Amino acid sequence: MPLSRYRRLQARLGTARNVIIQPSSYGVDNTLLVVAIAQFAGRARGVAVVNTSVTDIELKDLHEAGVRGIRFNLNPPGTTTLDMLMPLAPMGWHVQASAPAADLLEAGATWSNLPCPVVFDHLATVPEQEGAHHPCFQMVSELLVAKKAYVKLTGFYVTSRIGAPSYGDSVEVARAFARIAPDRVVWGSDWPYPSEQPKNVIPDDALLLDLMSTIVPDEAMRNRIFVDTPARLYGFA
Repeated sequence: MPLSRYRRLQARLGTARNVIIQPSSYGVDNTLLVVAIAQFAGRARGVAVVNTSVTDIELKDLHEAGVRGIRFNLNPPGTTTLDMLMPLAPMGWHVQASAPAADLLEAGATWSNLPCPVVFDHLATVPEQEGAHHPCFQMVSELLVAKKAYVKLTGFYVTSRIGAPSYGDSVEVARAFARIAPDRVVWGSDWPYPSEQPKNVIPDDALLLDLMSTIVPDEAMRNRIFVDTPARLYGFA
């Protein structure tokens, strides 16, 4: 996607900073990620994908480029595996985990023992039909309260059975996480919606953002979620 299209998205949503996530299709080649971060003149951070062959020099270079986390997409096929977590968990960065709820739950001891925060992507993929009663929700909630984890309030459209415009089932899961640990959740646009591109049904960016008013009615708390928490997590000034 050209930078000009993302600039239009920012203008529409009113955002000034962004976090760029390395796509799984690029594997551990983070060249384009580094180039993309540089286009935003200090207003962007990145989450890279590396494996256990990465060197300390490469990690240092990524950090200087603006990378602040390592992405672990544990959905097959992937270039990272669960056994790489401990060797790659760097102090000062975080681990972003994307996996089915059952797999996240099975790896519960690993998340608890990480020497860095873990950021669970897409509402920790908690099944909406069970929501806060699902064991994965309970596990992640305990990690949030213990300040060992964050949850990204993104991807409402991915598994919602209700769908647009309310995404009511996904919104309820997001609201439950925000209620339990409002200082451990962050928002993301999830643009350009790679999972939806083949379907040719692209979510409404502004609608997804407006749902945050339903999830977190308190304006001051929303400001913390939009500004303060990501500034701390991703190292923005």
